[in-house]
Amino acid sequence: MSARLTSFRPWRRGPALLGCLILLLTLLAAIFASALYPEGPWPRVGDPYSPPFVSLATPLGTDGLGRDVVAGLLYGARVSLTVGLVATFGAVLFGVIIGAVAGYARGWLDDCLMRFTEIFQTIPTFIFVIVLIVILQPSLVTMIGAIAIASWPPVARLVRGEFLTLGQREFVASCRLIGLSPARIIFTEILPNCLHSIIVIGSVMVATAVLTEAGLAFLGLGDPNVMSWGAMVAAGRPVIRSAAYLSILPGLCILSVVMAINFVSEAFNDSMNPQLRAK
Repeated sequence: MSARLTSFRPWRRGPALLGCLILLLTLLAAIFASALYPEGPWPRVGDPYSPPFVSLATPLGTDGLGRDVVAGLLYGARVSLTVGLVATFGAVLFGVIIGAVAGYARGWLDDCLMRFTEIFQTIPTFIFVIVLIVILQPSLVTMIGAIAIASWPPVARLVRGEFLTLGQREFVASCRLIGLSPARIIFTEILPNCLHSIIVIGSVMVATAVLTEAGLAFLGLGDPNVMSWGAMVAAGRPVIRSAAYLSILPGLCILSVVMAINFVSEAFNDSMNPQLRAK
């Protein structure tokens, strides 16, 4: 596994390098948002609908309430990354546990866990998230929890398939013969060998979570106490003809982050696949 990880060199691929740079800039924006704008994105700093590149104080203009668009984009990066990373971590963690137990135990326990997984897969993910948020009331915590709850089934099925395949290998049989506990076999022997597949699907899930959060905020189901790129797009929609930058700028941020994650994920998948790496 260490050899596979060391084979990941994004600087050898143009799209992967570009994706890493975009993600790094987004991360820096999220980290230093409070330092650059300690009062947050909410105070009025100029006249409403001030266009971009007119004032040095507001280089990207202001919104309908006179708030700085740059501040909103920086704080929106924090929300998007937080939702994407935390929701994906929760979904991957739960999916790995379910898939590992099902794939290792097999039999009736495997059947029960897979039927449980299929129940969640029959419900459209975005609609399921909307229902959960409406029931639990919109907030950043409920949004993260709803996305995580709706996103874990693909991870569980992937891990189960990997465990069914790896569980038949000789090294697993040897571990059973020497008396290793099932938990130790799962977490120290089988799981590390399918970690690369989990990382690849997890990176794709981060991009999906970012899009889901933006869609929820656009529909007015986001946390009203935080600034979000999706909410900024929605706020600019009524004035799309006269102040299109209010929707275009956050929309470009969403697009760039999602594309960057996909670029890095594709490069990582290629580096983990020996057949693709040999080409």
